[in-house]
Amino acid sequence: MNLFRRTATAMAALSTAALLGACATTEPAIPVPAPIETPVDAAAVPVIDTAKFERDREAILAMTGDYKVTFDFTETVSFVEGYELKEPKLSGGYEVVRVIEDTGDFISLQHILVVGGDQKFPIKHWRQDWQYEPESVLVFIGGNAWETREVPEGERAGKWSQTVYQVDDSPRYGAVGAWDYKDGISAWTPPQEWRPLPRRDMTTRDDYHAVDAVNRHVITPFGWVHEQDNSKLILDGEPQALVREVGINTYRVDSEFDASIATDYMTATSDFWAIVRDEWTGIEAEYPQFAITIQGETEEMYGPVLSLAGDVAGGLKTTEEAGAEARTVIRELVTPEIGELAERLRPTTTLASTY
Repeated sequence: MNLFRRTATAMAALSTAALLGACATTEPAIPVPAPIETPVDAAAVPVIDTAKFERDREAILAMTGDYKVTFDFTETVSFVEGYELKEPKLSGGYEVVRVIEDTGDFISLQHILVVGGDQKFPIKHWRQDWQYEPESVLVFIGGNAWETREVPEGERAGKWSQTVYQVDDSPRYGAVGAWDYKDGISAWTPPQEWRPLPRRDMTTRDDYHAVDAVNRHVITPFGWVHEQDNSKLILDGEPQALVREVGINTYRVDSEFDASIATDYMTATSDFWAIVRDEWTGIEAEYPQFAITIQGETEEMYGPVLSLAGDVAGGLKTTEEAGAEARTVIRELVTPEIGELAERLRPTTTLASTY
């Protein structure tokens, strides 16, 4: 039960008690039984830490802004004989993060990259949705498939889910955790959860199938950081960790680049992307489990959808035309018949088991 529903429940209980007390009369003409008052157990009324809730919201909203970003990933420990650590991967660019929805207990943040040399251009990046005390969370289960997992009341009290979405608004991963403020640091850290391969590996290697990740968001004086402790998993048979990786994505406030490149794109395509998000929301509501019918990199889906957004931004198609085409692309590549995990895994040629 979220913050607002808990408040409404408590208020309803108190109002009922007051109405019952008001029903008694002093001298009835015909004796009637006194109404039975329902005492309100103050200890049973949920205590809502509104100060903590607002502080959590401030931490989430602190991730909005204009940033110079670095993406730094380093493999650290091998767990399969014969596997050699790969070279670290370091990249970066500029990124704009904006709120696209805020209803109090739900906040959605959209990331837009700004890349290129003299002629810079926008690229729609990932989206992070935050839900306070979620009743369920969408999680990755391997092989481009996801399922909605219920979150017991005792496990969601005072916590937020973060669900991350791909460039075409298809899902990537989700988790539930609490914001804490120990040692003067605002940080959100959930338990380990699976996620798909990052594109930096999906497009360059084929020796593992999923990432088991601890995913931490920390607010800093200069912006924020996204810290990751990743185990790269082989999913043939029982899951086997191939190698561990440390990742840190650093978002440092920067006003030297032209953020309007990103915000103009967001403005021009906002209605189109609202249609796409609505389609995925419908799929999540309709199917407890679903999969994308593509093994490995889902370029066959995100390529056309991003291209349609570009058509809208360039005035080549109306929002309605492009939105209808995007819905068709998505529905043709999504199925509730997820089959077995082994059937969904992409073909591989250099799995660690062959080393």
